[in-house]
Amino acid sequence: MDSLLPIGELARRTGLSVKTIRAWSDAGLVPPDARTPAGYRRYGAEAAARLELVGTLRELGLDRAAIRAVLARESSPAEAAAVHAEALEVEIRALRRRQAVLTIAARRGSDAAELALLHRLAVLSVEEQGHLVRDFVDAVFGYGLRAPWTAGVVRSLTPELPADADRERIEAWIEWAELARDPEFRALLRSMAEEYETGRTAGGPPRPDPVARVRTVVAPALAAGLAPGDPGAAPVVAAVLACGEAGTLLARLEGMNDPRRDRHQELLARINGWPPPEPLAPVLAWAIEALRQSASVRK
Repeated sequence: MDSLLPIGELARRTGLSVKTIRAWSDAGLVPPDARTPAGYRRYGAEAAARLELVGTLRELGLDRAAIRAVLARESSPAEAAAVHAEALEVEIRALRRRQAVLTIAARRGSDAAELALLHRLAVLSVEEQGHLVRDFVDAVFGYGLRAPWTAGVVRSLTPELPADADRERIEAWIEWAELARDPEFRALLRSMAEEYETGRTAGGPPRPDPVARVRTVVAPALAAGLAPGDPGAAPVVAAVLACGEAGTLLARLEGMNDPRRDRHQELLARINGWPPPEPLAPVLAWAIEALRQSASVRK
């Protein structure tokens, strides 16, 4: 027994406390190799290495059952690490969602009802997320609007939240889900889709979309810092007027000039990891002002 170490010496060599070694010993993780007639524990040469392994596994968060399996060679450290890493990933995902909910609630000053709604949206299962997306798409493009041209638009309106999404993506998903559930926002996009469909020729090639034409002619003026009333903007104003009948075009642009539309596109880009979209609101505002000034001049 002279070659065996008392618990105090083992503690000195390993840097662990006597209390910790005694607790792990009582748990069966590092049992003593012998005891003195007085009942004092004695440990063999392998005890220090065993204690180091237990300490490492404990710091990594493995529970006693997993550690005991590794020590008994029922599983390898790599196998135990893989199982624990998977469990941690699930926990981390849940924590990210909680963090996103709390961050939004704190920023908004949410009451209890809104906090509960945010939480419900954050913890939707993959199946529930898919149901919400499909319901949203059907509200916008269903009931006779599933024309061939809608396929690409539907893809551009579909969020795909990754399983390992970070807090920023989860925040974007929660806000997107709120918008997608909003009947007024659904009606807005539905109206835009119907107007676009109306502007197409039945069975023939699509007519140029006036909003897309407006964007094309106005964007350079915006980049150059021109306002609709500036002398140098006259050709751009004329080009806007050529995009459609002034009253009809003005009504359509005013109907589209809703900040929720740009916000929706921004949220989709964040969720799906797309490049940030170019906002349409500045173009619409410029063209609307140009059309209003033109109407005023004609009067």
